[in-house]
Amino acid sequence: MVDWNWSFLMAKRELRKTGLKLVLFVSAIVIGIAALVAVTSFGDNLSKDIDNQAKELLGADLSLEKRQPVDFPEIESQATEKAYEVNFASMVYFPKVGESRLTQVRALEGNFPFYGELETLPESGEAEFRKGRKRALVEKTLMAQFGAQVGDSIKVGNVTLEIVGSLQRVPGQNGITATVAPAVYIPMDQLEASGLVQYGSRIEYVHYFKFPEELEIEALVSEYEEQWDEDKVDHETVQSQKNSTGRSFQNLTNFLSLVAFIAVLLGCVGVGSAINVFVKEKLPSVAVLRCLGVRSKEIVLVYLVQITIMGLLGSLLGAALGAFLQFLLPFVFSDFLPVEVSVQISWKAVIMGTLTGVLISILFALMPLLKIRKVSPMMTLRPDDQATGLGKDPLRWMVLFTILLFIFGFSYFLLEEWDEALWFTGYVLFAFGALWLLALGTMKAIRRFLPISLNYPARQALANLYRPNNQTVSLLATIGLGTAMIGTLFFIQNQLLDEVRFADKGDQPNMLFFDIQTHQVDSMKAVLGDNGLPILQHVPIVTMGVSEVNGQTRDDNEQLPDEERRSNSMYNREFRVTYRDTLIRTEELIAGKLIPYSSEADSIFISMEEGYANRNKVELGDEVVFNVQGRPLTTYVGSFRKVNFRQVSTNFLVVFPDKVLENAPKFHVLITKTKNDQQSADIQNLMVRQFPNVSVVNLSMIVETLEDILSKISFVIQFMALFSILTGILVLISSLLISKFQRIRENILLRTIGAERPVLLKINALEYFFLGSLAAGGGLVLSVVAAFLLSYYVFEISFRMEWLPLMLVFGVITLLTVFLGWINSLSILKAKTMDILRT
Repeated sequence: MVDWNWSFLMAKRELRKTGLKLVLFVSAIVIGIAALVAVTSFGDNLSKDIDNQAKELLGADLSLEKRQPVDFPEIESQATEKAYEVNFASMVYFPKVGESRLTQVRALEGNFPFYGELETLPESGEAEFRKGRKRALVEKTLMAQFGAQVGDSIKVGNVTLEIVGSLQRVPGQNGITATVAPAVYIPMDQLEASGLVQYGSRIEYVHYFKFPEELEIEALVSEYEEQWDEDKVDHETVQSQKNSTGRSFQNLTNFLSLVAFIAVLLGCVGVGSAINVFVKEKLPSVAVLRCLGVRSKEIVLVYLVQITIMGLLGSLLGAALGAFLQFLLPFVFSDFLPVEVSVQISWKAVIMGTLTGVLISILFALMPLLKIRKVSPMMTLRPDDQATGLGKDPLRWMVLFTILLFIFGFSYFLLEEWDEALWFTGYVLFAFGALWLLALGTMKAIRRFLPISLNYPARQALANLYRPNNQTVSLLATIGLGTAMIGTLFFIQNQLLDEVRFADKGDQPNMLFFDIQTHQVDSMKAVLGDNGLPILQHVPIVTMGVSEVNGQTRDDNEQLPDEERRSNSMYNREFRVTYRDTLIRTEELIAGKLIPYSSEADSIFISMEEGYANRNKVELGDEVVFNVQGRPLTTYVGSFRKVNFRQVSTNFLVVFPDKVLENAPKFHVLITKTKNDQQSADIQNLMVRQFPNVSVVNLSMIVETLEDILSKISFVIQFMALFSILTGILVLISSLLISKFQRIRENILLRTIGAERPVLLKINALEYFFLGSLAAGGGLVLSVVAAFLLSYYVFEISFRMEWLPLMLVFGVITLLTVFLGWINSLSILKAKTMDILRT
């Protein structure tokens, strides 16, 4: 039976002597727990604020959206207020600077939003806009881009309007949305005058409704939902908007919590390594206690009590720091948030973080502590390390299995998906395992192959990596994994940007004109020709929908078993198709062949994009009936194409043969290539003035926008990865302080036999150079592997090695490790020789 009183009394006495060391041991988890508590608190507050501001997210009780103009008299009769919006992508022109930009034009009628407001500068801007006539509200990002001021004019299509306000915030919109598609609000009475609503324009007609408080909106929706689905009407309620927004940001906070959890795990690896050194120092004392008759489990309990107390203190400190840190997160994530986030302490997050810290500290400390069970009283006479290896101790295997089970359980708690939790656990296991093997392999290789010919400082520094009380494993695991996270981020960001920039090289087109009406094609070609620009592609586009596949309508499809059912989006979506009998450079024929159409008696064979066909269980020879402006058109799948959608080109899911759709209503796309950015801007502004309804996609602007978005996303990820780097640094500092006495003894012995101060400094600097370069190198190898897998399997882009960020990260991490080691060496060299020898 365990004597608990004795164990607690001994733990109390031990804390007086070794408390400071144990504080350093467990301090490694503080940063991770702080990150975990901050992110969880932020997520809880965000969830509450989404609930509280749900009506402001939508701005109405119900919104109904369709691609064609339609009325909803049965809904209007029950509403207390209604508003109407027509929105579409279109070029706008700033006469003051003579430049243009593709934006989201929103023609508004009514007092939308009914909940919340269009926040403008000046505040009177919204009221001025509501008066109608030639007034506009312009997104602040767009105003800043062109240096526009309130009172300036903006040309939308054929109409010129006065800017009466800079839009600061729109219900349900965040900074990323404003970057991708900045909005320009115009009064509905100016829409017709703009001349922008023409055939082929992708226009959305949105009706907003406000109902009496007592009306059950969900019951109203359920009454008409089936009819709306058939009519391809999208509907959104406060509840559905709240659910979708909540899910999106729950996924964000879960991801960030996993990043914070990695920081906790890094800290705990440092705890385990530090406890391992601590246990080795205590082995002689343990052997004496064993001679006095104390059982090994009682000794283990003494040190476990100490670790639990220190783990609790470290977790509480981390939780307190996290509660403070959450005040910063709304500023960090401001560009991603559709609501204003309040800041208050989430006690649920504090309790969860504290318990997580204590539990994981105990689990990681148990691995080295269990060695004490095998210490024999004979060690007082033969002071060698008699600890049993992992392979010969089943109990330590059980602890290792419990650690993996805890990691899987925690990740499942956050992700709520078994497969994702398994992937995360597998990644953690692989990363730690790879770095652990690197550390062990390095130590073994140095011990066996260390060349005698090396100069003395280099040989001594390398030998320090495998000598007793070394921190090679813990430092490589913590600093290496933190480096891997930062390196992966840099690689992926550069890969995505390079993929887009690649399209602006060589003979790749860089400017696309769309929404061109048939009568404008020849005129536009003439303008481009007069400016010396080639017509790389001229593509007619016809809009249509799918009525049947193999005789099955949408209703028939819904009755099929899950494994046979196609996605409803195939029946509900609006297809934009073209017609030609040849492939273009972004396409590759995978199966079947392109079959030309010869006469009205002949069958029509279409070509479908391979991935879309597979997702919708479409096979070669299947019959697909399209609805072309109310006219059914029966076709058969004749081939599958692999399409590179990342290249700037007119890529389509469905391609018809020639001589089938020539007489169908259509619009056109022209693609060209300009010599430089200035020519791009000039031709864009010229086209907007002469053809106001035509929209222009400028690749350089796309790259600019993508860089802006990726910089915001990468800032958030870097902010979270910083916690892992800080944890690694804290583990490094703790490890240096823990092994300080051992280092002092070694340096004194070297000084006793004649080593001079410069030599000792060189030995320490080289040791930490080797440690830092190994950790950074191992982490970067992991980041290259992760970036390759993400590029190939997730983003489906070709992987290219990026040497500059790789060398930059390697250099910074290595120099930081050397610097901290050098600072520690200065204090070690100040120790007096006689004091250590007496000790």
